[in-house]
Amino acid sequence: MGFWDRAANVDRRVLYLLLALVVALPLVIRPPTAIRVSEPVRNAFKAVDRLAPGSVVMISIDFDPSSAPELQPMLIAILRHCFRKGIKVVITGQLALGLPLAEIALNRVGPEMGAEYGRDFVNIGYRPGYTAMMVGIGREIRDYFKTDYRGVPVDSFEFMRGVHNYRDVGLLVSLAHGAVADVWIQYVGGRFDQDIIVGVTGVNAPGMYQYLQAGQILGLVGGLQGAAEYETLVERPGSATLGMPAQSWAHALIILLLVVGNISFLISRRRKRGAQK
Repeated sequence: MGFWDRAANVDRRVLYLLLALVVALPLVIRPPTAIRVSEPVRNAFKAVDRLAPGSVVMISIDFDPSSAPELQPMLIAILRHCFRKGIKVVITGQLALGLPLAEIALNRVGPEMGAEYGRDFVNIGYRPGYTAMMVGIGREIRDYFKTDYRGVPVDSFEFMRGVHNYRDVGLLVSLAHGAVADVWIQYVGGRFDQDIIVGVTGVNAPGMYQYLQAGQILGLVGGLQGAAEYETLVERPGSATLGMPAQSWAHALIILLLVVGNISFLISRRRKRGAQK
């Protein structure tokens, strides 16, 4: 049996083992990685960076643990950026399962950056309502969020006393793994002229470019690559930057296997046709 015949009949378990090794190896050896920052991510960074100290950024956690590997690094990098700039952060979310992820990020980044709960950031949590709630905040945030996620009245936090609706929010950030970002853009960006940046999973990123090109969002952070680019801009490499070599090597292996598999198939088919003549 020749090489191409063996390649066409390789045990799938061998392929899974190869993929596991290719993913694990760069995570262990940590090869140096050059991250090229794309224009959409740079624009998202600029949208945060141009805000004055004391401005308010509302971050909506619109993802759950299934998408955390791509979106959690974005959240951590944006929090670092905001706290470094002295920007106040209000955390909310359209998915109840996402709010614990926000707490994990805040508990990590807050002490690291010297940010304190109630002074520099507040987690107002999740409320049902979806589009009605999004639009309702345009009138008064307390119609839906009278307390934070701990049950503490939001007016007990000094900076929140000046936050009533979108006019008091300098920037809205939706970190989403589905269509929630679209709803923020359509209902809040369109109706209240709210500045918005979006962070989405790699599979959802292509659908966001229509909003970016139309000027309906100021910037776009897409997938693990986008998260690594934002980490580069805040000069704090994290899990996204660490994961990029593993992702790239895995993609290279998959492309190689596709090429070998197709060549093996074509050679096998040609041999069968030759044998039939």
